[in-house]
Amino acid sequence: MEREHWLAVCPRGVAPLLVEELTALGAEDAREQGGAVSFRGPRAVFYRACLWSRLANRLLLPLGECPAADGDALYAGLRCIDWPALIAPGASIAIDFHGQNDAIRHSRFGAQRSKDAIVDRCREAGLARPSVDLERPDLRISVQLRHDRAHVALDLTGGSLHQRGYRQRSGAAPLKENLAAAVLLRADWPALAARGGALIDPMCGAGTLLIEGALMALDRAPGLERRHWGFGGWRGHDEAQWRAVLGDARLRAERAADGPVPEIRGYDADPRVISAAQEAVGRLGLGKVVRVSCKALAEVKRPTHRRLPEGLVVCNPPYGERLGDRDSLPHLYGRLGRVLHEEFSGWQAAVLTGDSELGRATGLRSHRQYALYNGALPVTLLLFDLSADNRWNPAAPARAAAPAAGAPPAAAAETPAGAPTLGEGATMFANRVRKNEKRLRSWRRREGITAYRVYDADMPEYAVAVDCYGDRVQVAEYAAPKGVDPAAAARRLEDVRAALPGALGVPAAHIVYKTRERQRGSEQYRRRGDRGEFFPVREGAASLLVNLHDYLDTGLFLDHRPLRLRLGREAKGRDFLNLFCYTGSATVHAALGGARSTTSVDLSNTYLRWLRRNLAENGLAEGRHRVVRADVLAWLAEAGPAWDLVLLDPPSFSNSAAMDSSFDLQRDHRALVEAALGCLRPGGVLYFSNNRRRFRLDPELASLPGCEDITAETLDPDFARRPNVHRCFRFQPPPAAG
Repeated sequence: MEREHWLAVCPRGVAPLLVEELTALGAEDAREQGGAVSFRGPRAVFYRACLWSRLANRLLLPLGECPAADGDALYAGLRCIDWPALIAPGASIAIDFHGQNDAIRHSRFGAQRSKDAIVDRCREAGLARPSVDLERPDLRISVQLRHDRAHVALDLTGGSLHQRGYRQRSGAAPLKENLAAAVLLRADWPALAARGGALIDPMCGAGTLLIEGALMALDRAPGLERRHWGFGGWRGHDEAQWRAVLGDARLRAERAADGPVPEIRGYDADPRVISAAQEAVGRLGLGKVVRVSCKALAEVKRPTHRRLPEGLVVCNPPYGERLGDRDSLPHLYGRLGRVLHEEFSGWQAAVLTGDSELGRATGLRSHRQYALYNGALPVTLLLFDLSADNRWNPAAPARAAAPAAGAPPAAAAETPAGAPTLGEGATMFANRVRKNEKRLRSWRRREGITAYRVYDADMPEYAVAVDCYGDRVQVAEYAAPKGVDPAAAARRLEDVRAALPGALGVPAAHIVYKTRERQRGSEQYRRRGDRGEFFPVREGAASLLVNLHDYLDTGLFLDHRPLRLRLGREAKGRDFLNLFCYTGSATVHAALGGARSTTSVDLSNTYLRWLRRNLAENGLAEGRHRVVRADVLAWLAEAGPAWDLVLLDPPSFSNSAAMDSSFDLQRDHRALVEAALGCLRPGGVLYFSNNRRRFRLDPELASLPGCEDITAETLDPDFARRPNVHRCFRFQPPPAAG
């Protein structure tokens, strides 16, 4: 089956999500390309993307590029394209021309010369002259002028895919449908909906977030209600294939309609936008699923007619660019924060704002931020875990009160003699690091630990993680939200640079600085330097090699230390299997603990080489310690019950080119755990660990005899502030009856 090259255009900031979405739809080699995503696949994949993409604006079939230094060159280049093989007989066309250069100064002129070339080529082939329809053509042709080159493509969607067709009227600042979908995907709404969670929007406007959330929960294709597509005038259109894809989408929607639906509710103080929301909901036949009503923010409560232990509160409050009085907005956001804290404890929240200062006015601590664009406006998506420890604190004053007359500078008494003079903020940061180091000292000496976390954004304004590796230090700067003043962030990082050498007693040259960002696909495997500086740290009986320069990761996940030590204690006389083994630190612990044999499986050559270095560092011969390069999911299909102790520590997501398909932890973990359990001999034990922040164990797994959540037992003092840094479960199936 022929694989064609396609291009999906999307809003800024959405491309990483679009890569995942297209891959899930069957696209091959999906990758970001500027503000778009290129991919390959047969026409069935293209049709599925048209119908099912919640994120794309347009889908293009690139035709190539040609010289376009002036109008004549543009005409000659476009006339060389075989338009009779592309334009269906009798089809109308329109030219979307964008860009200019020294000779082509107006898009109208560029469109006219492009049209002339296309029409002349068709007449030259003895075909009727294609008519031009600027409003609703059968085929839209995109010409992008970049310097002196024209990039030509067929725009096969007809109109932007964000126009689902359900919204006829809206409020003053409507949220585009595909941006709403991106917000919900970033907030992990599909997984939450699958678990029966609720969706609430306390400032819902025209209801776009609620409707997009309902379409996701009901497995309804967002393009199902569209009546016009741009591929009707394309000679390559396969009507039978399109009808098959369309029929499958309708069948899925019918099946989902018969199943359970989540609680989805919206509120707004403006009765006019509530009316618009009700119209849109009714147009889609979702009146029994999405309920909206007129209610002020202060009156919003968690629904009480049924038990709702988890859910997502999502909203796009005004942020002063087009709506709202900026002087009153901090109070509005403060009220929102109070409602979230008092009414929705234990839930998740997602707030889209164009001003990070307004985000802070909620009085709640966000655990993740994403940069997006609402049209041309840069916005920030703030995600909140409304757990008990995320207490509501009204926003503090911008300036601290001045110290009393004659009072010493803050924390001056804790500044060591002879140290360089630090500013107030740097001094406070240094004192916090010293305090933490002192608190952890006796514990790490007792346990034989030289690699540990000494600071993790304890002070929100100094958003860094500081990890000690013997006499070396890594500082990971959390990526700042879009709205944070870059100059202020840079000043705070300079405070950290100034304070750390004295606070920890290490030379500045021994401190490495990185930016913490979400890893996608093979990013964690990618080499970022070539210094080759591996050095050992101690962890109980093990000597483990780390590298602070060449890779995004150091080779040792510090938060999993208690589990590794536990495996070392339980491995004696057992055959140990390490799945997604990374650099093999758990394998080393098991081997040193007396394991009869170890088997370590991973797909990355980089990390398997690192594993072999770790085995050699500890004097462990590879004969009893098997190293396997394989896709774990495929390998498990062939494995049998040959191990007594198994560690399963998968990534949250992977779409490696070497894998047969993408892997999503929340979606796929049940099958993975069940396959890993199949590797156990009678009496064997499986440990399942992961670092997905909002992970929820499948209820069927949770109900298995011998399943135990041991997360609290796998947290050392240096991660006591981060109880959600990972999740860990122990499975020990009971002996078979008889």
